[in-house]
Amino acid sequence: MSSYQDNPALAQLTLGKSTAYVDQYDASLLQAVPRSMNREPLGLYPDDLPFHGADIWTLYELSWLNAKGLPQVAVGEISLNAHSQNLIESKSFKLYLNSFNQTVFPDWQAVQETLTRDLSACAQGDVTVTVSRLSEIEGSPVGHFEGTCIDEQDIEIDSYVFSTDYLANAKGDEIVEETLVSHLLKSNCLITHQPDWGSVQIQYRGPKIDREALLRYLVSFRHHNEFHEQCVERIFNDLMRFCQPEKLAVYARYTRRGGLDINPWRSNFPFEPATTRLVRQ
Repeated sequence: MSSYQDNPALAQLTLGKSTAYVDQYDASLLQAVPRSMNREPLGLYPDDLPFHGADIWTLYELSWLNAKGLPQVAVGEISLNAHSQNLIESKSFKLYLNSFNQTVFPDWQAVQETLTRDLSACAQGDVTVTVSRLSEIEGSPVGHFEGTCIDEQDIEIDSYVFSTDYLANAKGDEIVEETLVSHLLKSNCLITHQPDWGSVQIQYRGPKIDREALLRYLVSFRHHNEFHEQCVERIFNDLMRFCQPEKLAVYARYTRRGGLDINPWRSNFPFEPATTRLVRQ
């Protein structure tokens, strides 16, 4: 399904290659992946996207030196607008953040401003950045996705190859408004094929979606190779195509890797994602 994985835009990425770790600030370490790469095969174009949304990143390994050389540590949160031209490749993001480690910044605001400037330039879009002291977030509760979990169905599955066929007859006759949740989302990195583990929340209003069909569809991502953001957009697009809801929001929160977690959401109505980490994050 991800036939674009040989796209020339991916050839220059450090992902999947041996790299040197730099501990002095270097914005050039950030690498972009054009969103058009996976959107165009889905029939999605920047002037007519059927959704809005963002990619929410949590930065758990953010550190730098203050003006006196004393190390500082923080937790960052990044919200990258889904209408940006590019997404940010995660390994390059990690390498970029590592370059802060032995770099002196005069104050916390300078760190926030640097992140905002560099990430906006890489993504070619709007980015908001929050840098929090540990004392500000210590004791924060572990959250959960509101909604009905569909994972406990007593069904037999013997295929893990991605297919939209599961959704072909998933559209019911009854009009409902509900939120469904699954913790069984597992896909794989487009380049390295390493596993990406996530939970997904699907909020919609429209013809009732068959829960068994939906679960089979989500499980079929298990051998599918795409970036987190691309998987969420594919789920949104497939549900709109086959189930035709009036309102739809798809929000996935993935487990962290390399000190980062990625949490993309896409919606066609006003949607406020809960940003509290889930139990596996």
